Amino acid sequence: MIKWMDDSGTEKDIVVSSRIRYARNLKKHKFPIILDKKESDEIFRKISEIIESKDIYSKKFFHFKTSNIPNLEKKMLIERHIISPALIKNQGISGFIMSNDEKISIMINEEDHLRLQVLSSGLNLKECLKKADELDSILDEKLEYAYHKQFGYITACPTNLGTGIRASSMIHLPGLVMTGRLERLLNTISKFGISVRGVYGEGSKSLGNLFQISNQTTLGNDEKTIVEKVEKIAMQIVNKEKEARQYLLDENKIEIEDRVYRSYGVLTNAKIISTDEAVKLLSLVKLGVDLDLIENYNKINFNKLFIEIQSMNIQYEAREELNERERDIKRAEIIKRTFSKESE
Repeated sequence: MIKWMDDSGTEKDIVVSSRIRYARNLKKHKFPIILDKKESDEIFRKISEIIESKDIYSKKFFHFKTSNIPNLEKKMLIERHIISPALIKNQGISGFIMSNDEKISIMINEEDHLRLQVLSSGLNLKECLKKADELDSILDEKLEYAYHKQFGYITACPTNLGTGIRASSMIHLPGLVMTGRLERLLNTISKFGISVRGVYGEGSKSLGNLFQISNQTTLGNDEKTIVEKVEKIAMQIVNKEKEARQYLLDENKIEIEDRVYRSYGVLTNAKIISTDEAVKLLSLVKLGVDLDLIENYNKINFNKLFIEIQSMNIQYEAREELNERERDIKRAEIIKRTFSKESE
């Protein structure tokens, strides 16, 4: 069960999720790239003790050393956006702390000593910022952050200097893709310091017409200004997507209905299906549901389903290692079961 993706938030039909991430390092400690185990354990202990001593949003927090987590579970947490691939690469010295609802996670000794992130469904960046800022302040009371008057928070990567904040939203854009309007829009927003990436960040590809937008730099503006900028551009993209969807309805309704129902037919009858095919078809069916072209499935949380059918999540729920064919069979079963349940 993916706890944090609860199908709530503003513009939830188009905006899948929001995330605020802070990068921080501790003064008088070496960067993780040259950190030894003894010092890494000290950093982990310091941060863990602070979280344990505070009642934060009435949430329970779980503390993990990365090396103690089974490989399958680590990869599943990456698919759920709770931890990063870089944390696993540093598993000899890294760890993480996660809230029981999975909305808050603190990665320790990843690229930086501390990567604090808050996740939410829908377009909810300001609320995520509020929670991240409150938790950052709690940690700042006890920890001595590496900070420079001119350059702000000192980070391992220069692009994170300044506020150390990364504000991002995952957006579903089938209308812009199908009308051929996406590339021009993305070229325009890049001029405003906004980057567009795939589902799992830098270097990853888009799956099912899902794109992640975020600020490119963190130096020169405060956290609130950066978040307001990303949220404003996210809303502009949302409005352009709505325009593209309306155009498709006005000019190509029968063709869109055909693609939606063909996708629905495959998804609800397939015995075996790959991740790529499933995500592409789910994207089209979600579009059909959002446009009221297909009935009875408004209660399906498609955004959660996109994650649930990823390979590691399938294996984690099955509690066993599966080969590719077995995963493809399980994926088809999960999709068919989801649609059958909601149509009853």
